[in-house]
Formats: sequence, structure tokens, C-alpha cells
Amino acid sequence: MALMHEPTAPYHSARDALRVLETVAQHSTGVTDTELTHSTGLDPERLTTLLRMLRREGYVEQITAGAYVTGETLRRLGSAHGREQALTEKLQQILDRLRDSVGAAVYLSRYVDGEVRIGQYADSPETPAVNEWVDFRSSAHATAIGKSLLTQLDHNARRDHLSRHRMARLTSRTITCDKLLLSRLESQPATVPVLDLQEYAVGTVCAAVPITAGSSVGCLALSLPLEQAHRLKRAADALNRNAAPVLLSLAI
Repeated sequence: MALMHEPTAPYHSARDALRVLETVAQHSTGVTDTELTHSTGLDPERLTTLLRMLRREGYVEQITAGAYVTGETLRRLGSAHGREQALTEKLQQILDRLRDSVGAAVYLSRYVDGEVRIGQYADSPETPAVNEWVDFRSSAHATAIGKSLLTQLDHNARRDHLSRHRMARLTSRTITCDKLLLSRLESQPATVPVLDLQEYAVGTVCAAVPITAGSSVGCLALSLPLEQAHRLKRAADALNRNAAPVLLSLAI
């Protein structure tokens, strides 16, 4: 399966953060930000931003004299024992924080073995999740999640998916013409959130942004009730800006 995505800002942030972590890991007694700037070649201002994120997520810790060492989160995710549980817990922590910061239910989804899979999500009474009234696996043509995942596949993989899942009309706004959908997917820029404006469910709007690294295809998404549709773009941009910790956790 060929991938069609181009690297997004969260991808670049996660890649740079990995460079920082690799350097920190090589210095068991600690490494200063000046040494990190020299070793990684990163701009000091960018390094400061990355270190702030890495400290918040528990990937690095600051010891006396301002030097950095690897943190508890990195040790847990880097361990062969209990890594899956540690990853699930870390991702949930990030999703919960994203839910609170964007004020919407947040979802982490991946395209695995030709199917849409929602692995984890974070909702609350104030930010309820979408009611899955039609299986998300068979409604990729109508959801922001499904369309975001499909944009990251090549043309043949998209056609294959649509041939296995009939494009049912779920609302009056659902696209059911495969030519029209494929055309929309083809012209969707990787850096722009994919939207679902009541295509899956009446009264709900959604947005999704890609979080793709290597050969895996994934996305982060959010949903809002229709009366909050005016917040959708701003919330989606915030989701995209804060997606790097998710990518980083998946990459370690």
C-alpha cells in the first residue's frame, strides 16, 4: 500500500523531538541545552519549545545545574515489559488533555489491515462522543476520520476500500458518488483539516488531521454539536498544533 501524504508540522516536531531524546539518552549524567543545540543543530528557540513539551510529557527531566536526563515516560515506553499498557496510558493522558484544551471529544484512529480503527478517544459529559449509529468501519466516506485516513492512501488503495464498503447515504449531505469523493480526496491538502459537516450524523460536525509516521496511517479527530460549528476550524487548528506528543509516543 503506497502512502500519498506529505509530512505535516506535527511530524516535523516529533522528528526533531526524537533527535533531542536520542542525544539526551546518550548522556547518562545529563546534557545542557547549550550542548543539545550544538549536537542537534536545532535553533535555540525551537529547542526551548521542544524541551518544554518533552518535560511536560515526562520524556526528559531537568537535574541540578540545568542539565537534562531521560524521564520516566521514556523509560516506560522504552521498556519491553509493559510497553503496550504504558503507551495506552500515555496516549489517553494526551487525549484527555487535548479534549480539555480544544473543548471537544477527541479521537485517535488508524488504518489497519484495510479498515478504519478508532483505538482510543476522550470525551466527557460536556464534550460527548459521537453516537456510532453506523459502524465507523463501513462509513469512512462520510466521516472526517475516514476521509482523513483515505487521503493518506494512494488511489488504488482508496478504490479498494470503497469497493469493499458501499457508500450509503447517511444524511442528506453524505457524498455517495465514488468519483466525486475520490476527486475531493485527491485535492485535499495534507496540512488542512478534513471536515465532516453533518455527513455522518445530523447535528454533528467533525474535523480530522493526519498523524502519519513511516508506513502507518493515522489521524486525530474531534467532534462538536452543530450549535458549536463556528468553533470547528479553530479547534481543528489547535488539535493539529498539539498533535506532536501523540506522534512522538507512537514513534518511540
